Amino acid sequence: MSILDSLTSCIWFNPEYQRNTLSSMLAGILFFSGWWFMIDAISVYPNSIFASYIILGILGTVSLIMVNSVTQAQINGDVAFSGGCLEARGARIWIFVGFVLGFAAIIAAVWMMIVTFNEKTEGSKWPPVSLLLQNVFIFLSSLVYKFGRSEESWN
Repeated sequence: MSILDSLTSCIWFNPEYQRNTLSSMLAGILFFSGWWFMIDAISVYPNSIFASYIILGILGTVSLIMVNSVTQAQINGDVAFSGGCLEARGARIWIFVGFVLGFAAIIAAVWMMIVTFNEKTEGSKWPPVSLLLQNVFIFLSSLVYKFGRSEESWN
């Protein structure tokens, strides 16, 4: 048995699961990169980071969790969803609130960046830029993880 045969027998390299594997890896890299921008800004400019910067990053992360905790079958109403009184409507509300939180985090990051750039004080402009990049990368990670995977094998 060659090394190529052993790699193709691995579930990660199975053509049926390659899409899920690649989208999960890309989403993880995007999520990690987003938080890494903020960690870099905190380590280099600790006096320029406000609590609201961290809260927006957490809000984006909660958005990612909310968006990806609902399957497409639950949204469409294909699966008997008996977890609450709203059934498929509840799943749609849940994912809508998740997307709203993600967009709100990006909009707030843009707002904080504009406010910082309009100030006449001397200082680095990297912390608000890193905040925007963090939230954009987390939101892109959420989209890649939600829509990049195939859910047919889950049923």
